[in-house]
Amino acid sequence: MKARLIVNGREVSVDADDDTPLLWVLRDELRLTGTKYGCGAGICGACTVLQGGAAVRSCQIPLSDAAGKRFTTIEGLKNHPCQRAWLAQDVAQCGYCQSGMIMEACALLAKTPSPTDADVDAAMRDHVCRCGTYARIRAAIQSAAQLRSAK
Repeated sequence: MKARLIVNGREVSVDADDDTPLLWVLRDELRLTGTKYGCGAGICGACTVLQGGAAVRSCQIPLSDAAGKRFTTIEGLKNHPCQRAWLAQDVAQCGYCQSGMIMEACALLAKTPSPTDADVDAAMRDHVCRCGTYARIRAAIQSAAQLRSAK
């Protein structure tokens, strides 16, 4: 299948089987390796990207469904408050899950600019961090919300 989609603001054309997951299109065809493979079942969140402004699991979206749509990967963020807060809060240990978590946090803050801890916990509950940095993740999201509101 030949498909056109918009990734990080740029229209791209890819040629792959129509059932190829978007994750593999991003990583193998477009060489955007910041989006990670975790479980392949949409459970862990490592492959999270933005579709429009909504967080989605790229391992669960076949190319046939991605065609014509707009996606943002971690590479498409440019000095986003979530990225700055992640660094300031020293969130990452191994870092494997962090790009997916940052993308989920971006979606949360776009929808809920001043989230409560309960909002953060609800948004992040389906993300797995093997290192257990959940308290720092929550702090980083709250910090990013403050950075956004300070603009």
